[in-house]
Amino acid sequence: MELIIFIILVALVFDFINGFHDAANSIATVVSTRVLTPRLAVAWAAFFNFVAAFGFGVHVATTIGKGIIAPEGVDQFVILAGLLGAIAWDLITWYVGLPTSSSHALIGGLAGAAVVKGGLGILILEGLSKITIFIVLSPLVGLALGVFNMTVVLRLFWRATPAKVDRWFRRLQLLSAGLYSLGHGTNDAQKTMGVIAILLFSAGLLGPEFYVPFWVILGAHAAIALGTMAGGWRIV
Repeated sequence: MELIIFIILVALVFDFINGFHDAANSIATVVSTRVLTPRLAVAWAAFFNFVAAFGFGVHVATTIGKGIIAPEGVDQFVILAGLLGAIAWDLITWYVGLPTSSSHALIGGLAGAAVVKGGLGILILEGLSKITIFIVLSPLVGLALGVFNMTVVLRLFWRATPAKVDRWFRRLQLLSAGLYSLGHGTNDAQKTMGVIAILLFSAGLLGPEFYVPFWVILGAHAAIALGTMAGGWRIV
């Protein structure tokens, strides 16, 4: 039981680091354009990271818990090794100011640890394939949507005065930063939820059916919100 408690704490530390590592993604624009001060910006992002705990389901957590590694390939040591690998990578990239995905680091760490324990056959290739495809597609889709949105904005505001544009876009940046942070909390905190839940399930503490306890949901969102409050100024 002591090892399980320790691994849960390590998972929450990963979630905390995820918060300050990825905080820059949502607040860099509102800070650089001086819409909000850095202190208010991280508070804004942290609030939406936390409220994402309510009403968004646990689909991502379930994928992490059941869709990457076969249940027989998961034990406390696999989870601990995967978490430590992801934490190490996050700290290295934070130190050098390099934006990277904490989620992909976690998935890679867990998959690598599982392969050492049980070989390649322990991986669920369908789940990993979907994740890999979206790793490639995400920036491309983001690029396409960015081009589309910018084209629409230019057409809508090409006759507007700079003062009018500034007034509207200062407000819209608050909305976009809040929505991004909401999505960050909804998606990234669920990675930690899935890790803790599969840890409890593999130890026989959840019963015969896999699910995510409510205390795990709250703990994961609180950790990522606190990490966001700590800030990621090297990356901003």
